[in-house]
Amino acid sequence: MATQLAVAWPERFEGLAVLAAGPWSCAQGGLGRALGQCMSTRRGPPDLAALNLKLRDYQARELVGDASDLAELRAYVWHGEADNVVDASLGEALAEQLSGWLANPRDQLKVNLAPTAGHGWPIRSDEQIPPSWLAECRGGGGTHLLACGTDIAGEALAWLHGELAPAQEVDMTQLLRFDQEDFAVRGMGSVGYALIPEACQAGGCDLTLALHGCGMDSKQIGEAFVRHSGLNEWAVANQRVVLYPQAETSLANPQGCWDWWGFTESTWQLDPLHDTREGVQVRALMAMIDRLEEQPAGDE
Repeated sequence: MATQLAVAWPERFEGLAVLAAGPWSCAQGGLGRALGQCMSTRRGPPDLAALNLKLRDYQARELVGDASDLAELRAYVWHGEADNVVDASLGEALAEQLSGWLANPRDQLKVNLAPTAGHGWPIRSDEQIPPSWLAECRGGGGTHLLACGTDIAGEALAWLHGELAPAQEVDMTQLLRFDQEDFAVRGMGSVGYALIPEACQAGGCDLTLALHGCGMDSKQIGEAFVRHSGLNEWAVANQRVVLYPQAETSLANPQGCWDWWGFTESTWQLDPLHDTREGVQVRALMAMIDRLEEQPAGDE
């Protein structure tokens, strides 16, 4: 989903970090391909040439951003090589795909393949995190917050934005719940979260949009991800707002994933546009960003 947003609106982002996921638009609107080619590879690897043709078609129809804007992004790709949910080769395929889009991939793209990590979001665990909120690094499962001793948030943010001030302890009263009903579309929950540091209350701060993985929304794991992603400590120290929108589970989406295969639209579209500017979840997420940019946190 992060890649879908970056491709749809590259002029609105400085870069993207993608953890444990495959190439952009890999599923091409089909659940069978999503399962057999974008999580496992039993149907063969993704056809990156075909996906590139799809991107060029979207660009020609102005359904995504310009290639020139996409070429200027920075990107960080992480994948655990012991991942038994999304095959590690798919993370490498994403890196290859990004290399073909970026103007200078040597300087703009960083790829981190972790030999002993499984599927999830690696964190540097400490005594403040309840043990029940942690998953074993290789095995994963549970909250998908992997106790790997890796500060993936700090590594990714430093690659995307340059040298950072050291992370600081967070006053969790700065973590706010908000009503997502104004942005309600299929597959999104009723409540989202935002970490707004005191220094950002009047506006003027940069934004990190943090998209949880499948099985990591607040209905399934409570506030484990929004409290312990590792992003908050860096945000407070570097005056960044962190927006944590929430997807939700449904019959069509039992793991509470963001829509990377077209479930929000494929019931009425033969060729769903979930991976474009017209995608209902893409539009909702961008509307959240627009709201934050328009209105300082202290305003009514």
